[in-house]
Amino acid sequence: MQKIHTFLIAAVFSAGLAAGVTAEDSGKGKMDWPQWRGPNRDGISSEKGLLKTWPEGGPKILWRAASGDGYSAMSVVEGRLYTIYGRNADELVVCLDAGSGDELWRYRLDSKFTNQYGHGPRSTPTVDGNIVYALGAQGKLVALNAVKGARVWTHDLRKEYGAKIPVWGVSTSPMVYRDLLLVDVGGRNGHGFVAFNKKDGKVVWKAATALPGYSAPIAVEVNGVAQILNFTGNSLISVDPKTGRQFWRFLWETSYDINAATPVFVAPDKVMISSGSGHGAALLKMIPGAGTVRVEEVWQSRIMRNKFSSSVLFGEHIYGFDEGTLKCFEVLSQEQKWSKRGFGQGAFLIADGQLILLSERGKLVLIEATPDEYRQRAEAQLLRGRCWTVPTLSNGVLYIRNQKNILAIGMTNQAL
Repeated sequence: MQKIHTFLIAAVFSAGLAAGVTAEDSGKGKMDWPQWRGPNRDGISSEKGLLKTWPEGGPKILWRAASGDGYSAMSVVEGRLYTIYGRNADELVVCLDAGSGDELWRYRLDSKFTNQYGHGPRSTPTVDGNIVYALGAQGKLVALNAVKGARVWTHDLRKEYGAKIPVWGVSTSPMVYRDLLLVDVGGRNGHGFVAFNKKDGKVVWKAATALPGYSAPIAVEVNGVAQILNFTGNSLISVDPKTGRQFWRFLWETSYDINAATPVFVAPDKVMISSGSGHGAALLKMIPGAGTVRVEEVWQSRIMRNKFSSSVLFGEHIYGFDEGTLKCFEVLSQEQKWSKRGFGQGAFLIADGQLILLSERGKLVLIEATPDEYRQRAEAQLLRGRCWTVPTLSNGVLYIRNQKNILAIGMTNQAL
């Protein structure tokens, strides 16, 4: 049973608004959340002025809308919320009014992915300008007009590039880098990691990889050298974003090729990776020179074993789920500061000095982001059932979901 539970959880993979506000009004804020794990793909929001405690019963629910199967997170841009879910036999890209929850449009991406360990899509839409990019659990990639939902271009990664669909479905989230859309395709003939022209979908470059992972790529810069880091099924690889040329590869083999958590950049020159199933974590140092980059291991240990919920670096400390235990430790020394159980395989973001955490069973928890000790400020049971989707924060509103509902929650005094 433990193996089955591990299979299941490894498949998962970023000013208050009053109810009834229109998309036009709510789009005036500047705190958009356009992609997986937020503006910088690091799980951190720069919003301030959030509630430090909640009234009895929890923060105010502004609206509730029906969702569907899957674990896709929500992206919010210009007053519109984008996500993907399975409903009936279909896999749908859906756009809602972020201020009211009203549906603005939907696009049928594919048939619904079904699996005995959890149905529906895993990937999170990426919004760039007037285009939203979405990737289905069976490898259908599409660019849509963000306002109307009309198709701009599309690819079937499995049919066109021989993409291998992971056991628990495609879970990576596309990343826009300048004029490119970067996707962990996991295909044949060098189509492992692919850069598409974001405007027309044409392949700009491709890089060979051995196995697709469940993680999402990030962009980093070390001593003026730009790199794209992609956590595949058995390695962390670094490529040149201009050409796709591989700089370095760090072998990281895990049970069933499950590398799901997003790498964590530790400025100015390090990156942490972590995997569950008893594996552990590693901190790597990137060293540019002579037109390339090499990497060396700083440490490797079992202090953090992310099954799928990604860790967050805040200050000099890592906050994350070590299997089912929430932990805080100093990233360089590995000195553990505190730990707390009881959230299952939860997910969280950090904003205004607080962890805003959604437990596996739908309890929303407010925790001070401090290494001093575990300090919980508030909690409220807002959802039921399996809750593996990371929350989204945009313009003072928190968005959470399960397999049945999406909730918008006011996180500022204006919403009370």
